[in-house]
Amino acid sequence: MSHPQQSLKDLAEIRQIMEQSTRFLSLSGLSGVSAGIIALIGAWFTNIYLIEWELEAAFSSMMGVEVRYNHLWDLVGIALLILVAAGASASIFTIRRSKKQGVKIWNKPARRMALNLMIPLVVGAIFCVEMAWHGMALLVAPATLVFYGLALLNAGKYTLQEIRLLGISEIILGLIAGVIPGYGIEFWALGFGVLHIVYGALMYFKYER
Repeated sequence: MSHPQQSLKDLAEIRQIMEQSTRFLSLSGLSGVSAGIIALIGAWFTNIYLIEWELEAAFSSMMGVEVRYNHLWDLVGIALLILVAAGASASIFTIRRSKKQGVKIWNKPARRMALNLMIPLVVGAIFCVEMAWHGMALLVAPATLVFYGLALLNAGKYTLQEIRLLGISEIILGLIAGVIPGYGIEFWALGFGVLHIVYGALMYFKYER
């Protein structure tokens, strides 16, 4: 009578071993939560910066002073700082989970996931810089969300399924942002902030609690 139960147990163990050999399962949900919080702080700081810039430009215009300063590249720099900070925090939580699981952080599935993540990200970053260079600033925010979503969708084949769902959500949000230009910071806050926190929390309570 115990043979069917033992067979099911063996099948479950085989499936787990196969998943560990093909998918990176040490990604921590807290990585998404921390990255989302950092993104929200960055969005708040960016909004304050833009308000101050607009006030300065308005005052200069009243004084008859021509303002030629372009703040777009400052925003690019702020975005890069946010990206580095979010990536660092995500790495810390993922490394911590890998140590708890006794799994190497830089295994074959992790390398595949990183490669499939980086290709759309790098292409998207170059494309966004080209749009900024040609004065299409209103489409930069939607493009970052779309390319980031494509990167997650591509990398999701080698990690938790929630990453693919997050990628699809980011793509949809980016397409909506493209239809409603002028709200880039708000959509950034939703995509890189709120969605990261929501999906990160779901992953944490599903796999780590």
